[in-house]
Amino acid sequence: MISVIACGNLNRRDDGAGSAVLARLQAARSLLGRADLRLYDAATDGLAVLFQARDSEQLVLIDACRPQGQPGALYEVPGEQFISRREPPRDSHALRWDDALTIGQRMYGAAMPGQIRVFLIEALDLSLGLELSRPVARSVVQLAERLERELSGSGDRR
Repeated sequence: MISVIACGNLNRRDDGAGSAVLARLQAARSLLGRADLRLYDAATDGLAVLFQARDSEQLVLIDACRPQGQPGALYEVPGEQFISRREPPRDSHALRWDDALTIGQRMYGAAMPGQIRVFLIEALDLSLGLELSRPVARSVVQLAERLERELSGSGDRR
């Protein structure tokens, strides 16, 4: 099973980048031809990431990251870099997806995906609103097309 999980807040403009990528993948789902594909929008629910990732062989997480000077920049980071040795928050409302990965490794061990890839799209605008900024919208299309190629088996991981 391959799980693709989007995270973010659709009401905070560019923070909805992950959901926008996922929407494009859902629209192309029939073209991907995979019965072993789980697409899920976790929004801001870190616990949902934990439960949706469990029993997957591969996990692809998509989220926005804070502005750092290159709006729309796309970063691919191995998931292992987000698994922490620190104690995750005890308040489930403060739980983020990186906390969920840490908890999942501790609780479920081998039931968690062996391969985790995280795609982050650098935000330009995280204010209240529904539209993505232009550079983030371009990156959403690029990442969705890339993942469509990879998930259909007709492309490499570039």
